[in-house]
Amino acid sequence: MAGVLASVLPDADVLGFRLGVAYSAEFGHRGASHSLAFALLLGVVAAALANRLDARRGVAFAYIAVSAASHGLLDMLTNGGYGVALWWPFSAERLFAPWQVIKVSPLSIRRLASARGLEVLESELRWVWLPAAAMCAVLIVASRRRGEIGIK
Repeated sequence: MAGVLASVLPDADVLGFRLGVAYSAEFGHRGASHSLAFALLLGVVAAALANRLDARRGVAFAYIAVSAASHGLLDMLTNGGYGVALWWPFSAERLFAPWQVIKVSPLSIRRLASARGLEVLESELRWVWLPAAAMCAVLIVASRRRGEIGIK
């Protein structure tokens, strides 16, 4: 559950819209919270809470940092918005990956429930969820072959 939370937490920055924070601001959508620095910070917090997470410090750090970093890296593959401030605080430049294969999601629930929203869900299924499920399956099979799950 901590990994799931870490992977969606970067999008809490959309709350800034209600507070008047501009999309393109450093703390706007896809800004600082989508950076690798933010992911590392969450990893440090997870390491500090490792006992409560029932994990070793290094495992908690790595798992949460990678989970959080995946969000910004995947957002770089979308075809909309201003890009991701991946290198914040060293640079506020917004970046996209060379391939923008994932359709950008609308920022409202109503628009997500439209035909456009269905296109986005299909795109995310193809480019995010199916590859993630395949990777999980491979890791589970590999860990069972070694006789260890690796999860405490």
